[in-house]
Amino acid sequence: MALSKTQEALLTKLRAVGGGELGIALNDEICSYLLAVVVHDLGLQSHFPEVNRRPPLFFGRQQPHELRLAGVSFLPLYERLLELQRDGDAYFYCLGALHKARLKYDRILQAQPIPTIDQVGPRGLLQYGTLSPAALAGLLLWRKWIYDIDNRAAQETGYIFEPIIAYAIGGISASAQKSPVRRGGSGSGRQVDCLLATGKRAYEIKLRVTIAASGQGRWQEELAFPGDCRGSGYTPVLLVLDPTPNPKLTELCAAFKKHRGHTYVGEDAWKHLEQQAGPTMGTFLDKYVREPIQALLRESPAGLLPRLLIEMVGETIHIRVADEELEVPREAKEELASGSDELPPDAEDEVPLP
Repeated sequence: MALSKTQEALLTKLRAVGGGELGIALNDEICSYLLAVVVHDLGLQSHFPEVNRRPPLFFGRQQPHELRLAGVSFLPLYERLLELQRDGDAYFYCLGALHKARLKYDRILQAQPIPTIDQVGPRGLLQYGTLSPAALAGLLLWRKWIYDIDNRAAQETGYIFEPIIAYAIGGISASAQKSPVRRGGSGSGRQVDCLLATGKRAYEIKLRVTIAASGQGRWQEELAFPGDCRGSGYTPVLLVLDPTPNPKLTELCAAFKKHRGHTYVGEDAWKHLEQQAGPTMGTFLDKYVREPIQALLRESPAGLLPRLLIEMVGETIHIRVADEELEVPREAKEELASGSDELPPDAEDEVPLP
């Protein structure tokens, strides 16, 4: 079955090189690997003898750039997938968008420049004398590099986390510039994690709500969100994936209920997502969103942090956490802009949307 024009356009958008020096393209070998993963995730092996052998784990020990499958003609298999499986295209798009983000971040780790002492030197006055000048300079440089790559991680997560959840349940994410949800119902636009046409629902999706809100002004912004949704003709919906109770979570849930919204916390949030997604995309959310997040929440150190060692040997950075090591080969690149923890304005251009 040939692809429709819409399916062809979405596939082209997913596979295309992104903007900038770190743009990633998904070639046939990468797409064939992703298709093999989808086939095994959905139990379709009998229909695809070409990829009947189980591929390497998506979240395995191999680096993202190593995940390829050669010797397979991708497009005919993809057309077969869409003919056999309802929502097979959505599953492939979301998995491909996630893989593309992981490939890009792999390149960011390799390319993010080590900072210069000119950038961080004045900060040393706060600790000067507690270490030798050589040791303190090294600490300042490592600390800034870690900050930079974490900032980039926040930015890249903004491109992918809420948008793939939104797409999986049949919605879209909306930047402030393009959002129909307005402040006070008629003011400037508000970024929305997920908009669903069915029932005109506007979702706020959170991993968890912490006691320490990031500034009183920002917290008041969060409390105003359900009222802005209702004033704009949308039903506000709050999804909090971690059920850990605290006063801020209680206050936020009360704000949504005040404006006749819906709140789903913990297990109820996951059940709601799976119900909205349906069986195929529910499988995607379970394997590629819920399981990783639950594992991190479950294994997060409650008190004492594990031993951390970071060193540079030649052109490779070695990061050791407890008894496990990650190697980051380095490339010389021009200075990369640091990211932010806000959803980027062009996030919908990074994730394939309907």
